[in-house]
Amino acid sequence: MNIRILAISGSSRRESLNQKLLDVAAHGARDAGAEVTPLRLADLQLPLYDQDLEAERGLSDGAKALQALVAEHDALLIATPEYNGGYTALLKNAIDWVSRPREDGSPGVALLAGKVAALLSASPGQLGGLRSQTGMRTVLDKLGMLVIPQAFALSFAHEAFDAEGQLKDKSAERIVSGVGVALYRTASRLG
Repeated sequence: MNIRILAISGSSRRESLNQKLLDVAAHGARDAGAEVTPLRLADLQLPLYDQDLEAERGLSDGAKALQALVAEHDALLIATPEYNGGYTALLKNAIDWVSRPREDGSPGVALLAGKVAALLSASPGQLGGLRSQTGMRTVLDKLGMLVIPQAFALSFAHEAFDAEGQLKDKSAERIVSGVGVALYRTASRLG
């Protein structure tokens, strides 16, 4: 069975530490046999979720595209940066749009329920973005997703990558890659 994983970074920065970490985990998933689709949320140009806007104009093209991507994938690999102790507004906004009813009237929440997710985070701080993972896990659990226990929070991330964007610590690289492998294996078992 072909397992498709959508790799999402909650950061909009071009040189995002979370994107670099996500790339390592995605590589692990690919090596295990998954088809991985990288998604940069900033490219979707999602408006800030507003129920009045939704009622007046329906789903934006970006929201429709995001719902279609989630529908086409078996699992989500999410890098969740930590801003002021929580996950980013960009990531929350994307999840809010996915959860909205689709154009055909079917519930958007059904696109997430029963799917598998894995969480990563990178931060210059000591906890490595762990608080953002905790908040994101709560939201994904509420939406019916199975969040696997394998996760990784990279502390002092601003010092962790070399000039080519690779992790300097090869032990950490194996663990992060292993998160992608664990996501692939769990999705395979459930698929």
